[in-house]
Amino acid sequence: MIYGIGTDICDIGRIRDTLARRGDRFAEKVLGPTELQVWAGRRRRHESRGLAYLATRFSAKESFSKAIGLGLHLPMTWRACEILNEPSGKPFIRLHGDLADWFAQRRLQAHVTLSDELDQVVSFVVVETQPEEPGHA
Repeated sequence: MIYGIGTDICDIGRIRDTLARRGDRFAEKVLGPTELQVWAGRRRRHESRGLAYLATRFSAKESFSKAIGLGLHLPMTWRACEILNEPSGKPFIRLHGDLADWFAQRRLQAHVTLSDELDQVVSFVVVETQPEEPGHA
């Protein structure tokens, strides 16, 4: 059953301007530990790919926070939610700490999709409740 949906569109120029003003502190506020490693690697190879990565993660976290109905209120924090990729490239959401506990207690599962173009990124998240296991109340 659908618990919630969220979508977000983000202007890459806005992320570029914020990064220019606030420096790496902005990325360190938004990205979790694994995301920071990926971002640094992509940024070293090509600045625009690092920027698109940061923008897609920002957008996906906005979408996720809408889908769970919390916005950016505890236990939802930027760094407690990571948007990573399977080896195939498929994005997935990894949660940490209190947010992971909150999510598990509600038996939720999330699905995320991302897309980026030259100037914008878009994300969409569907959160659904997992069915009860047979024999459990």
